[in-house]
Amino acid sequence: MNVVVCVKQIPDPANPGSLDPDNTLSRNEKLILDESDSYGVEMALQLVDTAGGGEVTLVSMVPNKEVSGLRTALAMGANKAVLVSDDALAGTDALGTAKVLAAAIGRTEYDLVLAGTESSDGYTGTVPEQIAAVMGLPSVGFAKHIEVADGLVKVRRQNEEGYDEVECPLPAVVSVTAGVVEPRYPSFKGIMAAKSKPVDEVGIADLGIDASAVGVAGSRQETVAVEEAAAREAGEKVVDEGDAHERIVAFLDELKVI
Repeated sequence: MNVVVCVKQIPDPANPGSLDPDNTLSRNEKLILDESDSYGVEMALQLVDTAGGGEVTLVSMVPNKEVSGLRTALAMGANKAVLVSDDALAGTDALGTAKVLAAAIGRTEYDLVLAGTESSDGYTGTVPEQIAAVMGLPSVGFAKHIEVADGLVKVRRQNEEGYDEVECPLPAVVSVTAGVVEPRYPSFKGIMAAKSKPVDEVGIADLGIDASAVGVAGSRQETVAVEEAAAREAGEKVVDEGDAHERIVAFLDELKVI
């Protein structure tokens, strides 16, 4: 069984972030593996192990040909990676990202595509579904449990009342939530082995993507300004003098909550 995992390399959340002149997040420093994607990597490794064979391939889109985060995922046990890096990609929106990742995935052999539900630095939560739409594949989101058997992927998807059980034919795209599995720590042996694992570096020309479809030129969104959040105003304290419930009801009625 061959599984592709979309992984994002992000600025280290432990360090203060900075913005470029165009109001986008600066990615010039060392990047790390997004924690949300570590669950997809671990899930892929377990599915391949259960299947008795196959490969886990990572796909990542990043500036400056950064591989630090990829090496972490390779050290966990992934077999190889496709790295998409091109100056023309700066400013690409979610849909453009999905098109690039879909083209990169198309360079590989896959039965299943896994992704985190959303990245820690973007939080759009749309890219996995867009990848599926671009590739014409069925998709299931918010997976808390995944099984593959008889050409089907069976997913337990969390909801407010418990969970749904969903299944669809392979190949498919599935996004996983935090806690779906417990990601392993890379061993020293894995870290050393990761240095020699293949990373296929490609640009948009290699993927057959025109520069006008990505970057600022192809983006349907723009960050026009960044401002500090307004300070939270002090709340109103209600001292119960026998009429607290009436005052609270009146307050909620004024807000049109009730």
